[in-house]
Amino acid sequence: MAVLDLADEPFFSDKNRAFWNLHSAGWAGAALLRAASGIANGQPLSFLVPVLISAVTGYSITLVLSVIYRNVIDRKPLMTWGTTFVAVAIGTLTFAYIDVWVLQTIREGADETPFAQLFVGALFIDATLIGSWSALYYAINYFVRAEEQADQLLRLEAAATSAQLTMLRYQLNPHFLFNTLNSISTLVLLKQTEQANAMLSRLSSFLRFTLINEAEAKVTLLQEIETLKLYLDIEKMRFEERLRTEFDIAPEAEKALIPSLLLQPLVENAIKYAVTPQEDGADIAIKVQLVGDRLRVIVSDSGPGLQAGASNPMTSTGVGMKNTRERLMQAYGDEQRFDSYVRSGGGFEVVLEFPYQVKQGGGETQAIGAPAKSVGTDMAGAVTA
Repeated sequence: MAVLDLADEPFFSDKNRAFWNLHSAGWAGAALLRAASGIANGQPLSFLVPVLISAVTGYSITLVLSVIYRNVIDRKPLMTWGTTFVAVAIGTLTFAYIDVWVLQTIREGADETPFAQLFVGALFIDATLIGSWSALYYAINYFVRAEEQADQLLRLEAAATSAQLTMLRYQLNPHFLFNTLNSISTLVLLKQTEQANAMLSRLSSFLRFTLINEAEAKVTLLQEIETLKLYLDIEKMRFEERLRTEFDIAPEAEKALIPSLLLQPLVENAIKYAVTPQEDGADIAIKVQLVGDRLRVIVSDSGPGLQAGASNPMTSTGVGMKNTRERLMQAYGDEQRFDSYVRSGGGFEVVLEFPYQVKQGGGETQAIGAPAKSVGTDMAGAVTA
Protein backbone atom coordinates (compact mmCIF):
# COMPACT_ATOMS: atom_id res chain seq x y z
CA MET A 1 0.00 0.00 0.00
CA ALA A 2 2.89 2.33 0.85
CA VAL A 3 4.50 1.52 -2.51
CA LEU A 4 1.26 2.36 -4.31
CA ASP A 5 0.98 5.69 -2.50
CA LEU A 6 4.56 6.54 -3.43
CA ALA A 7 3.89 5.68 -7.07
CA ASP A 8 0.77 7.87 -7.14
CA GLU A 9 2.62 10.81 -5.60
CA PRO A 10 3.56 13.53 -8.15
CA PHE A 11 7.24 13.45 -9.10
CA PHE A 12 7.81 17.09 -8.13
CA SER A 13 5.82 16.96 -4.88
CA ASP A 14 9.20 16.80 -3.12
CA LYS A 15 11.37 19.20 -5.13
CA ASN A 16 14.54 18.39 -3.20
CA ARG A 17 14.20 14.64 -3.86
CA ALA A 18 13.28 15.27 -7.52
CA PHE A 19 16.41 17.41 -7.98
CA TRP A 20 18.75 14.75 -6.63
CA ASN A 21 17.08 12.02 -8.69
CA LEU A 22 17.29 14.02 -11.93
CA HIS A 23 20.79 15.31 -11.18
CA SER A 24 22.18 11.85 -10.47
CA ALA A 25 20.37 10.20 -13.37
CA GLY A 26 21.52 12.90 -15.79
CA TRP A 27 25.21 12.61 -15.01
CA ALA A 28 25.03 8.82 -14.86
CA GLY A 29 23.45 8.86 -18.32
CA ALA A 30 26.12 11.23 -19.66
CA ALA A 31 28.89 8.97 -18.30
CA LEU A 32 27.31 5.86 -19.81
CA LEU A 33 26.85 7.59 -23.17
CA ARG A 34 30.50 8.71 -23.29
CA ALA A 35 31.69 5.28 -22.16
CA ALA A 36 29.61 3.47 -24.79
CA SER A 37 30.80 5.88 -27.47
CA GLY A 38 34.45 5.36 -26.52
CA ILE A 39 34.18 1.57 -26.45
CA ALA A 40 32.37 1.58 -29.81
CA ASN A 41 35.26 3.58 -31.26
CA GLY A 42 37.81 1.03 -30.05
CA GLN A 43 39.02 2.79 -26.92
CA PRO A 44 40.64 0.55 -24.26
CA LEU A 45 38.84 -0.11 -20.97
CA SER A 46 41.25 2.27 -19.24
CA PHE A 47 39.32 5.01 -21.08
CA LEU A 48 36.53 4.49 -18.52
CA VAL A 49 38.66 5.96 -15.69
CA PRO A 50 38.83 9.55 -17.06
CA VAL A 51 35.17 9.25 -18.12
CA LEU A 52 34.16 8.35 -14.55
CA ILE A 53 36.30 11.14 -13.06
CA SER A 54 34.85 13.58 -15.60
CA ALA A 55 31.29 12.62 -14.59
CA VAL A 56 32.10 13.10 -10.90
CA THR A 57 33.71 16.48 -11.69
CA GLY A 58 30.70 17.62 -13.71
CA TYR A 59 28.36 16.37 -10.99
CA SER A 60 30.23 18.45 -8.37
CA ILE A 61 30.54 21.61 -10.49
CA THR A 62 26.84 21.64 -11.38
CA LEU A 63 25.97 21.20 -7.70
CA VAL A 64 27.81 24.47 -7.05
CA LEU A 65 25.99 26.04 -10.01
CA SER A 66 22.62 24.91 -8.61
CA VAL A 67 23.31 26.88 -5.43
CA ILE A 68 24.17 29.98 -7.49
CA TYR A 69 21.12 29.61 -9.74
CA ARG A 70 18.79 29.12 -6.76
CA ASN A 71 19.93 32.48 -5.37
CA VAL A 72 19.56 34.46 -8.61
CA ILE A 73 16.51 32.86 -10.24
CA ASP A 74 14.15 35.38 -8.59
CA ARG A 75 16.31 38.43 -9.31
CA LYS A 76 15.96 40.88 -12.19
CA PRO A 77 16.55 39.27 -15.64
CA LEU A 78 19.83 41.11 -16.20
CA MET A 79 21.15 39.89 -12.85
CA THR A 80 19.89 36.33 -13.40
CA TRP A 81 21.19 35.78 -16.91
CA GLY A 82 24.39 37.77 -16.39
CA THR A 83 25.31 35.71 -13.35
CA THR A 84 24.32 32.51 -15.16
CA PHE A 85 26.54 33.31 -18.15
CA VAL A 86 29.55 34.03 -15.92
CA ALA A 87 28.92 30.91 -13.84
CA VAL A 88 28.62 28.70 -16.95
CA ALA A 89 31.84 30.16 -18.36
CA ILE A 90 33.82 29.62 -15.16
CA GLY A 91 32.29 26.17 -14.65
CA THR A 92 33.14 25.13 -18.22
CA LEU A 93 36.75 26.35 -18.00
CA THR A 94 37.23 24.55 -14.68
CA PHE A 95 35.61 21.38 -15.98
CA ALA A 96 37.73 21.35 -19.15
CA TYR A 97 40.97 22.02 -17.28
CA ILE A 98 40.36 19.16 -14.83
CA ASP A 99 39.36 16.81 -17.68
CA VAL A 100 42.54 17.49 -19.64
CA TRP A 101 44.77 17.36 -16.55
CA VAL A 102 43.30 13.98 -15.54
CA LEU A 103 43.61 12.64 -19.11
CA GLN A 104 47.27 13.68 -19.44
CA THR A 105 48.12 12.36 -15.97
CA ILE A 106 46.65 8.93 -16.72
CA ARG A 107 48.19 8.76 -20.21
CA GLU A 108 51.53 10.33 -19.29
CA GLY A 109 54.07 9.55 -21.98
CA ALA A 110 51.54 7.65 -24.13
CA ASP A 111 49.92 10.68 -25.75
CA GLU A 112 51.97 13.64 -27.02
CA THR A 113 48.94 15.78 -27.95
CA PRO A 114 49.55 19.36 -26.68
CA PHE A 115 47.58 20.50 -23.61
CA ALA A 116 46.08 23.46 -25.49
CA GLN A 117 44.71 21.24 -28.26
CA LEU A 118 43.12 18.84 -25.77
CA PHE A 119 41.78 21.81 -23.79
CA VAL A 120 39.98 23.27 -26.82
CA GLY A 121 38.36 19.90 -27.55
CA ALA A 122 37.32 19.45 -23.92
CA LEU A 123 35.86 22.98 -23.87
CA PHE A 124 33.39 22.08 -26.62
CA ILE A 125 32.21 18.89 -24.90
CA ASP A 126 32.07 20.37 -21.39
CA ALA A 127 30.38 23.60 -22.54
CA THR A 128 27.67 21.44 -24.13
CA LEU A 129 27.21 19.45 -20.90
CA ILE A 130 27.22 22.47 -18.57
CA GLY A 131 25.02 24.54 -20.90
CA SER A 132 22.49 21.74 -21.33
CA TRP A 133 22.40 21.11 -17.59
CA SER A 134 21.84 24.84 -16.88
CA ALA A 135 19.09 25.10 -19.50
CA LEU A 136 17.33 22.06 -18.03
CA TYR A 137 17.70 23.46 -14.51
CA TYR A 138 15.91 26.70 -15.41
CA ALA A 139 13.34 24.99 -17.65
CA ILE A 140 12.36 22.48 -14.95
CA ASN A 141 12.24 25.16 -12.23
CA TYR A 142 10.04 27.45 -14.32
CA PHE A 143 7.79 24.51 -15.17
CA VAL A 144 7.44 23.54 -11.50
CA ARG A 145 6.72 27.15 -10.51
CA ALA A 146 4.10 27.46 -13.24
CA GLU A 147 2.43 24.30 -11.95
CA GLU A 148 2.55 25.58 -8.38
CA GLN A 149 1.03 28.92 -9.42
CA ALA A 150 -1.74 27.11 -11.29
CA ASP A 151 -2.46 24.97 -8.22
CA GLN A 152 -2.38 28.05 -5.98
CA LEU A 153 -4.79 29.84 -8.33
CA LEU A 154 -7.21 26.93 -8.10
CA ARG A 155 -6.96 26.96 -4.30
CA LEU A 156 -7.48 30.73 -4.19
CA GLU A 157 -10.53 30.48 -6.46
CA ALA A 158 -12.01 27.84 -4.17
CA ALA A 159 -11.16 29.96 -1.12
CA ALA A 160 -12.67 33.03 -2.81
CA THR A 161 -15.93 31.20 -3.40
CA SER A 162 -16.03 30.04 0.20
CA ALA A 163 -15.08 33.49 1.50
CA GLN A 164 -17.71 35.13 -0.70
CA LEU A 165 -20.46 32.94 0.74
CA THR A 166 -19.19 33.60 4.26
CA MET A 167 -19.00 37.32 3.59
CA LEU A 168 -22.54 37.52 2.22
CA ARG A 169 -23.76 35.50 5.19
CA TYR A 170 -22.09 37.97 7.53
CA GLN A 171 -23.07 41.12 5.64
CA LEU A 172 -26.72 40.16 5.73
CA ASN A 173 -26.48 39.45 9.44
CA PRO A 174 -30.05 38.68 10.57
CA HIS A 175 -29.47 40.43 13.91
CA PHE A 176 -28.32 43.62 12.22
CA LEU A 177 -31.22 43.61 9.76
CA PHE A 178 -33.74 42.73 12.46
CA ASN A 179 -32.54 45.50 14.79
CA THR A 180 -32.44 48.07 11.99
CA LEU A 181 -35.88 47.20 10.62
CA ASN A 182 -37.26 47.11 14.14
CA SER A 183 -35.89 50.60 14.76
CA ILE A 184 -37.42 51.84 11.50
CA SER A 185 -40.75 50.29 12.47
CA THR A 186 -40.59 52.02 15.86
CA LEU A 187 -39.85 55.37 14.23
CA VAL A 188 -42.80 54.92 11.88
CA LEU A 189 -45.13 54.09 14.80
CA LEU A 190 -43.89 57.21 16.56
CA LYS A 191 -44.58 59.14 13.33
CA GLN A 192 -40.96 60.21 13.12
CA THR A 193 -41.07 59.74 9.36
CA GLU A 194 -38.07 61.93 8.61
CA GLN A 195 -35.76 59.84 10.79
CA ALA A 196 -37.31 56.62 9.52
CA ASN A 197 -36.74 57.68 5.91
CA ALA A 198 -33.15 58.67 6.69
CA MET A 199 -32.47 55.32 8.36
CA LEU A 200 -34.13 53.42 5.50
CA SER A 201 -32.09 55.38 2.94
CA ARG A 202 -28.82 54.60 4.73
CA LEU A 203 -29.75 50.92 5.03
CA SER A 204 -30.56 50.82 1.31
CA SER A 205 -27.25 52.43 0.38
CA PHE A 206 -25.29 50.10 2.63
CA LEU A 207 -27.01 46.95 1.32
CA ARG A 208 -26.59 48.12 -2.27
CA PHE A 209 -22.86 48.44 -1.72
CA THR A 210 -22.59 44.98 -0.17
CA LEU A 211 -24.38 43.40 -3.11
CA ILE A 212 -22.69 45.17 -6.05
CA ASN A 213 -19.15 44.57 -4.80
CA GLU A 214 -17.69 41.12 -5.27
CA ALA A 215 -16.13 39.48 -2.24
CA GLU A 216 -12.66 39.44 -3.77
CA ALA A 217 -12.91 43.03 -5.10
CA LYS A 218 -10.80 45.82 -3.67
CA VAL A 219 -11.86 49.41 -3.09
CA THR A 220 -9.99 52.48 -1.98
CA LEU A 221 -9.73 53.12 1.73
CA LEU A 222 -11.76 56.31 1.24
CA GLN A 223 -14.64 54.29 -0.26
CA GLU A 224 -14.38 51.75 2.55
CA ILE A 225 -14.57 54.49 5.19
CA GLU A 226 -17.58 56.10 3.48
CA THR A 227 -19.40 52.76 3.45
CA LEU A 228 -18.42 52.15 7.06
CA LYS A 229 -19.90 55.52 8.01
CA LEU A 230 -23.18 54.51 6.35
CA TYR A 231 -23.26 51.48 8.62
CA LEU A 232 -22.33 53.56 11.68
CA ASP A 233 -25.00 56.15 10.89
CA ILE A 234 -27.58 53.36 11.01
CA GLU A 235 -26.25 52.08 14.33
CA LYS A 236 -26.04 55.60 15.78
CA MET A 237 -29.76 56.03 15.22
CA ARG A 238 -30.20 52.96 17.44
CA PHE A 239 -27.60 53.68 20.13
CA GLU A 240 -27.61 57.50 19.88
CA GLU A 241 -25.02 58.98 22.30
CA ARG A 242 -23.89 55.56 23.51
CA LEU A 243 -22.00 54.99 20.25
CA ARG A 244 -19.10 57.39 19.78
CA THR A 245 -16.74 56.99 16.83
CA GLU A 246 -13.41 58.52 15.89
CA PHE A 247 -11.52 58.36 12.60
CA ASP A 248 -7.81 59.11 12.23
CA ILE A 249 -6.97 58.49 8.57
CA ALA A 250 -3.61 59.55 7.15
CA PRO A 251 -4.23 61.54 3.91
CA GLU A 252 -1.63 59.50 2.00
CA ALA A 253 -3.47 56.30 2.93
CA GLU A 254 -6.84 57.30 1.43
CA LYS A 255 -5.99 55.91 -2.04
CA ALA A 256 -4.82 52.56 -0.69
CA LEU A 257 -6.68 49.52 -2.00
CA ILE A 258 -8.18 47.11 0.53
CA PRO A 259 -10.69 44.23 0.28
CA SER A 260 -14.21 45.64 0.30
CA LEU A 261 -16.06 45.61 3.63
CA LEU A 262 -12.94 44.48 5.47
CA LEU A 263 -13.52 46.80 8.44
CA GLN A 264 -17.28 46.50 8.90
CA PRO A 265 -17.17 43.11 10.70
CA LEU A 266 -14.55 44.48 13.13
CA VAL A 267 -16.65 47.54 13.92
CA GLU A 268 -19.80 45.46 14.32
CA ASN A 269 -17.83 43.23 16.66
CA ALA A 270 -16.85 46.28 18.74
CA ILE A 271 -20.47 47.47 18.87
CA LYS A 272 -21.66 44.07 20.00
CA TYR A 273 -19.06 43.58 22.74
CA ALA A 274 -18.22 47.14 23.78
CA VAL A 275 -21.23 49.40 23.16
CA THR A 276 -24.19 47.04 23.76
CA PRO A 277 -23.28 45.69 27.23
CA GLN A 278 -22.39 49.08 28.78
CA GLU A 279 -24.99 51.56 29.91
CA ASP A 280 -22.90 54.55 28.88
CA GLY A 281 -21.80 52.92 25.63
CA ALA A 282 -18.24 53.03 24.34
CA ASP A 283 -15.84 54.79 22.00
CA ILE A 284 -14.79 53.07 18.78
CA ALA A 285 -11.69 54.38 17.02
CA ILE A 286 -10.43 53.56 13.53
CA LYS A 287 -6.85 54.61 12.81
CA VAL A 288 -5.08 54.09 9.47
CA GLN A 289 -1.51 55.06 8.65
CA LEU A 290 1.41 54.00 6.48
CA VAL A 291 4.38 52.21 7.98
CA GLY A 292 7.02 52.06 5.27
CA ASP A 293 5.41 50.34 2.29
CA ARG A 294 2.66 48.74 4.37
CA LEU A 295 -0.77 49.89 5.48
CA ARG A 296 -1.62 49.52 9.16
CA VAL A 297 -5.25 49.63 10.35
CA ILE A 298 -6.18 49.73 14.04
CA VAL A 299 -9.76 49.24 15.25
CA SER A 300 -10.07 49.76 18.99
CA ASP A 301 -12.84 50.27 21.54
CA SER A 302 -13.21 51.34 25.15
CA GLY A 303 -15.32 48.34 26.11
CA PRO A 304 -14.75 45.83 28.91
CA GLY A 305 -12.17 43.85 26.95
CA LEU A 306 -11.65 40.50 28.67
CA GLN A 307 -12.41 41.63 32.18
CA ALA A 308 -14.53 39.56 34.53
CA GLY A 309 -17.95 38.87 33.13
CA ALA A 310 -17.09 39.95 29.58
CA SER A 311 -17.24 37.63 26.61
CA ASN A 312 -14.11 36.88 24.66
CA PRO A 313 -14.45 38.68 21.32
CA MET A 314 -12.00 36.28 19.73
CA THR A 315 -14.14 33.24 20.46
CA SER A 316 -17.63 34.66 20.70
CA THR A 317 -18.06 36.52 17.40
CA GLY A 318 -17.75 33.43 15.25
CA VAL A 319 -18.00 34.67 11.69
CA GLY A 320 -16.69 38.26 11.92
CA MET A 321 -13.11 37.86 13.12
CA LYS A 322 -12.62 34.57 11.30
CA ASN A 323 -13.98 36.08 8.07
CA THR A 324 -11.58 39.02 8.27
CA ARG A 325 -8.59 36.79 8.98
CA GLU A 326 -9.44 34.46 6.07
CA ARG A 327 -9.95 37.33 3.64
CA LEU A 328 -6.59 38.84 4.56
CA MET A 329 -4.90 35.48 4.06
CA GLN A 330 -6.66 35.06 0.72
CA ALA A 331 -5.70 38.53 -0.52
CA TYR A 332 -2.12 38.80 0.78
CA GLY A 333 -0.94 35.35 1.83
CA ASP A 334 1.94 35.55 4.30
CA GLU A 335 2.42 39.27 3.64
CA GLN A 336 -0.36 40.21 6.07
CA ARG A 337 -0.63 40.54 9.84
CA PHE A 338 -3.71 40.11 12.03
CA ASP A 339 -3.36 40.70 15.79
CA SER A 340 -5.90 41.30 18.53
CA TYR A 341 -5.40 41.98 22.21
CA VAL A 342 -6.70 43.78 25.29
CA ARG A 343 -5.27 47.26 25.70
CA SER A 344 -3.45 48.10 28.91
CA GLY A 345 -5.85 50.99 29.60
CA GLY A 346 -8.92 48.84 28.93
CA GLY A 347 -10.80 47.96 25.80
CA PHE A 348 -10.08 45.68 22.88
CA GLU A 349 -7.90 46.35 19.83
CA VAL A 350 -7.43 44.69 16.44
CA VAL A 351 -4.40 45.48 14.28
CA LEU A 352 -4.29 44.70 10.56
CA GLU A 353 -1.20 45.20 8.43
CA PHE A 354 -0.70 44.40 4.75
CA PRO A 355 1.07 45.76 1.62
CA TYR A 356 0.18 49.27 0.51
CA GLN A 357 -1.33 49.09 -2.99
CA VAL A 358 -2.86 51.75 -5.22
CA LYS A 359 -4.46 51.82 -8.66
CA GLN A 360 -1.97 52.73 -11.34
CA GLY A 361 -2.31 52.36 -15.08
CA GLY A 362 -5.54 50.42 -14.77
CA GLY A 363 -4.08 47.84 -12.42
CA GLU A 364 -2.70 47.37 -8.95
CA THR A 365 0.87 48.03 -7.98
CA GLN A 366 2.61 48.07 -4.66
CA ALA A 367 3.74 51.53 -3.71
CA ILE A 368 7.48 51.87 -3.21
CA GLY A 369 9.02 54.14 -0.64
CA ALA A 370 5.76 55.12 1.05
CA PRO A 371 6.50 57.54 3.91
CA ALA A 372 6.89 55.70 7.20
CA LYS A 373 5.07 56.92 10.26
CA SER A 374 5.01 55.57 13.75
CA VAL A 375 1.68 54.14 14.71
CA GLY A 376 0.60 53.66 18.27
CA THR A 377 -2.64 53.11 20.07
CA ASP A 378 -2.98 56.75 21.15
CA MET A 379 -6.03 58.28 19.54
CA ALA A 380 -5.23 61.89 20.43
CA GLY A 381 -6.02 64.29 17.62
CA ALA A 382 -8.48 61.93 15.95
CA VAL A 383 -11.34 63.47 14.01
CA THR A 384 -14.72 62.81 15.51
CA ALA A 385 -17.18 61.44 12.96
